[in-house]
Amino acid sequence: MYKKVLAAVDFSETSRKVLDAALRLTNDNPARIHLIHVVQPVTEGYALKVYKENFQALEDDAVEQAAAQLKEFETSDKIPADQIHTVVGDRAGEIRRTCEDIEADVIVIGSHGYSRERRMLGTTANKLLHGSKSDILTVHAGDAT
Repeated sequence: MYKKVLAAVDFSETSRKVLDAALRLTNDNPARIHLIHVVQPVTEGYALKVYKENFQALEDDAVEQAAAQLKEFETSDKIPADQIHTVVGDRAGEIRRTCEDIEADVIVIGSHGYSRERRMLGTTANKLLHGSKSDILTVHAGDAT
């Protein structure tokens, strides 16, 4: 049994499965689970620097909305508030960093399989498998469309 589990959620339908798997790994003990949602930087999709001053406000708003949504996520009220993480950055990198910071034994993440090359795993899950020191449990998301 794992003592500390990091469950990465993106608010897709798979997120519920991720949290359920994390609960199973801890014998239904939410006090041993950390939830993380990573907001990608707003500037990542824009090449024009003309909007630079608005990026921080947009990013701050995205983080606030994600944090509120994460707190409302089913059963998150049973997870201690200091174990709910909303961060900005590269998804795989931030999940890996948080895992190391909290000394989690395992990361639970959904697999999406959006492309033929990554049919089994989503991009973030694939990156985590190739760079994490902890165990990784990928939860099957079902057939991608």
